[in-house]
Amino acid sequence: MTASESRRVAAFRRFAADAGDDGVVLVRVEIARGSTPRDRGAFMAVSRTDSFGTIGGGRLELDAVAHARRILEGHEPVPLALPLGPAIGQCCGGHVTLGFERIGPDRSETVERLIEAEDRADPEVWLFGGGHVSRALVRALALLPLRTHVVESRAEELGRTPQGAARHLTPLPESLVANIAPGSSVIVLTHDHALDFLIVSAALERDDLAEIGMIGSDTKRATFESQYKREGGNAARLERLTCPIGLKIADKRPEVIAATVAAQIMASLAAYRAKPTGVPG
Repeated sequence: MTASESRRVAAFRRFAADAGDDGVVLVRVEIARGSTPRDRGAFMAVSRTDSFGTIGGGRLELDAVAHARRILEGHEPVPLALPLGPAIGQCCGGHVTLGFERIGPDRSETVERLIEAEDRADPEVWLFGGGHVSRALVRALALLPLRTHVVESRAEELGRTPQGAARHLTPLPESLVANIAPGSSVIVLTHDHALDFLIVSAALERDDLAEIGMIGSDTKRATFESQYKREGGNAARLERLTCPIGLKIADKRPEVIAATVAAQIMASLAAYRAKPTGVPG
């Protein structure tokens, strides 16, 4: 597991320990029709006094928690079917059926496996470069359902990477691009324009990445495109390069840049996953 996955499992273990001998109730979205807050497979765990995770919030979740706590008091774990309309004060318009399972303190691995499977399905984000913006991005992305990697050629900079990302130290960062998982986001923000060129060029050779982004300006992009074409690169591939990254706003502090880039990453990953299977990125 990555560092972020370990924290989620550790957080659940603390939650389960606090629940004590009563155990918890696992609540899962078994059927989701129409417009619903979460899709089929979403889950949460409920104890007598707390909850872990979410199935969408609102009245739906309030009713689910109340139902789960009745199960903890000894009631049968029967499913709960809820139309998400005026009758329960929600306006989604869909319909959800929830399943309930009581999990004793000796069966906490049942929920842990669900957490681990959910995390394994999270897309990867590869940050090439470990400077100020990269470190701010790691902190921003730590809150999101992503597996973040940081690649650096400088040990001292990589050592400053915050918790929540896998670290890769290599003298040839561009050599890692070929083995990145399909559907990943690649963001290039190194200290060296020549290194940026090598990494981005390698990424553009692939057609299965959700996003290829490079920090910089319109001028940097124009310089990159000129060199890329001059060295025989396929000009059509340049359409898949996002540079500059993030929103064009006046505030250039790393944390602000990171916030806009994080939003861009999530949008790109969602768009990629929404494409029919077999359509190039």
